[in-house]
Amino acid sequence: MPRKPFRPLLALTMGDPVGVGPEILVLALRDASLYADCRPLILGDLTALGRARDALAPELDLHLVEHPREGRYTPGTLDLMALSHLDPEECRYGLPTPAAGAAMVSYILTGIRLCQEGEAHGLVTGPISKMAMHLAGFPYPGHTELLAEKTGAAEVAMMLTGGNFRVVLATIHVALAEVPVRLSHEGLVRLFRLTDAALRRDFGLPRPRLGVAALNPHAGEGGLFGTEEREIIIPAVLEAHGTGLDVTGPFPADTLFWRHAQGEFDAIIAMYHDQGLIPLKLLHFMDAVNVTLGLPIIRTSVDHGTAYNLAGTGTAHPGSLKAAIRLAAHMAHRRFGAGESGAE
Repeated sequence: MPRKPFRPLLALTMGDPVGVGPEILVLALRDASLYADCRPLILGDLTALGRARDALAPELDLHLVEHPREGRYTPGTLDLMALSHLDPEECRYGLPTPAAGAAMVSYILTGIRLCQEGEAHGLVTGPISKMAMHLAGFPYPGHTELLAEKTGAAEVAMMLTGGNFRVVLATIHVALAEVPVRLSHEGLVRLFRLTDAALRRDFGLPRPRLGVAALNPHAGEGGLFGTEEREIIIPAVLEAHGTGLDVTGPFPADTLFWRHAQGEFDAIIAMYHDQGLIPLKLLHFMDAVNVTLGLPIIRTSVDHGTAYNLAGTGTAHPGSLKAAIRLAAHMAHRRFGAGESGAE
């Protein structure tokens, strides 16, 4: 008897119940083709998901489960592990509350646990509110720091990807004036190694080609416009290259991203947030995905926020969530598919 194709089970967290998370889940899972790639299990709020389903896709069946094995995972069904059932007063669109924030964090923690226990093959996270997280008593800067702590990851990095356009950030949410202070030779070498390992394991690239962006205009122009290239970035590139990694640079950022788009590199290491995300979002505004490198579990995410101004309007675009689901499924196939084909 032929074995069934492997469909990884993915835990999809709702994000903030009062943001666009519930709506983009409903809109994304109206696409029956996603069910050929994976078994999507929503971790979220019954009130919020039911409201979004009723408004946007009443034809979808809302199926409550207490354990992942109870899911139907068929087109036309939203399998929900209802981890909260917020009072309507605590679930008003666009108004973050401590209760909604606590529920939001509970979805993430449950998703991590399911992945750690082998009940889920990957985690796909919806948009969260840092304000709501803090209101609920969880003083994390964001998803990444919470995930790193709860999984015990020693080193993590943020990669944004749209198709084959991939950008890894050396610094993330810091003031621009702090970026030069945050850069270090040792930190960059670790980032090069982490990126190389992740692209080999989860993307099937046998020898990833990494292009490194300069911090300063014209790559510092020999020190005229800054010395970070000469003192930090070049020594780190040389050390990594000497250990066998295909790392080159630093190159002026105003030409490097064009070269990446032409296929010269498999990923770019950007020195700061907007340097990397402006070109990425110019090309992939509707389908960019956030991937956390270095975790022991698979985690992808939408590359946008809660969009409180759009919550409840039904106009939020589900493209980033659909891309995040498909990418997590692809990564799960690489990690688990060979040993679990036929397992559902």
